[in-house]
Amino acid sequence: MPTFGPIKQKDLVKYLRLCGFDGPYSGGKHPFMIKGNLTITIPNPHKSEIGRELLY
Repeated sequence: MPTFGPIKQKDLVKYLRLCGFDGPYSGGKHPFMIKGNLTITIPNPHKSEIGRELLY
């Protein structure tokens, strides 16, 4: 498995859309994206990059 590091929220959303996710939608404390029955919450680290520990 390739290693990965921090990613910008904008890039994460772009790659999830390429994988077939819809959104992001507003709701609760964080935006989320949906693909079928799967819902992924998008962390919002205040405009900085999202660290590896939040992507697991």
